[in-house]
Amino acid sequence: MNNNEPKVAIPGSFRKVADGATMISSSDPNETISVTLYARRNPHPPGEVKAVHERLAGELPGERRYLNRTEFNQLFGASPKDMEKIKSWAKANALRVVGEDISKRQVCVEGKIGDFSKAFDTSFHDYEHPTLGKFRGRTGDIFIADDLYKVIDGVFGLDTRPIGHPRFRKSRIVEVPLKAKKTTALPSVADLASEFPGAFLPTTVAKLYNYPANTDGSGQNIAVFAFNGPPGPDHHGGYNLGAVQTYFQSVVGVTPPVIQDVVIQGKGNFPGPDTPATEQRGDSTGEVMLDLCIAGAVCPGAKIFMYFTEFTSKGWVDAIHDAVAGKNNISVITISYGNPEQDPNSLWTQMGVKLTDQAFEAAAALGITICCSSGDDGSSDAGGGKAEVDFPASSPNVLAVGGTKLKASKNKISSEVVWNEIRQQMGASGGGISTVFSKPPYQDGVKIPPSVNPPHQIGRGVPDVAAVGDPETGVIIMHVDGKSLDAVGGTSASAPLWAGLIIRLNQALKARCGFLNQLLYTKMTTGVLRDITKGNNGAYESAKGWDACTGFGSPDGQKLLKALSSKSKKKGTAKRSTR
Repeated sequence: MNNNEPKVAIPGSFRKVADGATMISSSDPNETISVTLYARRNPHPPGEVKAVHERLAGELPGERRYLNRTEFNQLFGASPKDMEKIKSWAKANALRVVGEDISKRQVCVEGKIGDFSKAFDTSFHDYEHPTLGKFRGRTGDIFIADDLYKVIDGVFGLDTRPIGHPRFRKSRIVEVPLKAKKTTALPSVADLASEFPGAFLPTTVAKLYNYPANTDGSGQNIAVFAFNGPPGPDHHGGYNLGAVQTYFQSVVGVTPPVIQDVVIQGKGNFPGPDTPATEQRGDSTGEVMLDLCIAGAVCPGAKIFMYFTEFTSKGWVDAIHDAVAGKNNISVITISYGNPEQDPNSLWTQMGVKLTDQAFEAAAALGITICCSSGDDGSSDAGGGKAEVDFPASSPNVLAVGGTKLKASKNKISSEVVWNEIRQQMGASGGGISTVFSKPPYQDGVKIPPSVNPPHQIGRGVPDVAAVGDPETGVIIMHVDGKSLDAVGGTSASAPLWAGLIIRLNQALKARCGFLNQLLYTKMTTGVLRDITKGNNGAYESAKGWDACTGFGSPDGQKLLKALSSKSKKKGTAKRSTR
């Protein structure tokens, strides 16, 4: 390929310098880096993808026939011809092909920064930022030969600025030591109540929310997203296997689940000390422990896949494509990380949002449910004064989960309102109106308010549902040290609670729930979920029915199970694909 031929910008690839970043120097042109190229979807007649989703939308889980692997590759995978074209281009530009996957549409290449600079007609510099730390960055567009720009949908790995952060909050009561015991008895309710007034074990929350009886998630695979990095001594994130096993056996009283690490990018399971100081330096261990403790407690029979990756656009996009199109047969994904849609530091490119959302859309065709935290900073989403929603929760192809404040008495819920403790600097349920995604058709039947920001457009409303998120009425988990317990909340707790519920619904239904939103907004608007009608998250008020604080409300597992159960088991019901 002639490097002097005219090139065209890849749509959505534009990046600006992060606000507040200082350029240190030009990046070393001889440094070898890894980059993932994403091919376009296999060209097919217009409307085929829409037709699959429309067919699934009107069916209950037991009636749905999801795509098998061959069908998935034909519709959502890449064309072999396009893959070969990308590989030929890479070799012609001195880039080494180290991997490829048609299902994920990936061509993975390695090469020197100087060769990538020539291939994409861009330059690279090393930067330092007060909150993002040190990273390699680029500005402007990525350029590619005219005959390839329609073939390549995305390029990730050139820019390593961190993207996304955990969505969890600790209560004022943290690191309460485990009491030495002379017996194997579990901690008593009275003991936990005295140490953590108002907080609950995840199993207690599952009972309050009426999760389906006689289910534990057996036969199901759940993916828990766990981020750490970029490379650096302080960017920890991981779990202590001994600590979580002690938690499951000696605190919660369940058989420890099977846990398997999947390392997409970076260090993998790399737990830090999880102190306030290390959290400020990028230690996400508390988040990883929270997600794992909740998922393992409420669905201990499921196999838990811990998807470790880095806080970069490459880490995000590669991980979601592996969880959806990889070989682990995932049925539910829980993601407790996000960023304001209109982030001033340009962390997400339009290209990154597009590729991530395409993976979410593809997940529905395989019967995969994706639960995303809606954010912990109320309607502002820490967006600098204006109302904001969080991505990826704002994607119309995920189940966005907000947060509540939950109180219980005598094993029953006594009150549940919108989580809003902003004045106490303890966070609030994220929610509002997207400025990136238009209102999806499934939200036509509910009143989506205009954004409080000019020009007051109506877009995708967030969240769809909610669960307990207030850290003061949150969940009790094990600290990574294995010697103490923490009370933790945030929508990072709300999302895995919903993910665990759906895992158990899948087991009870003997079918995958898949993408629930169409059913949620048409068949479950009243009488199924616990409608939250008190409170606000700043700019938006709760109300009867759907609202931009808690969606349709918190779960009642038994009512959901009944609503999702097939009305008829007559012969001729479509068979379910096992992928």
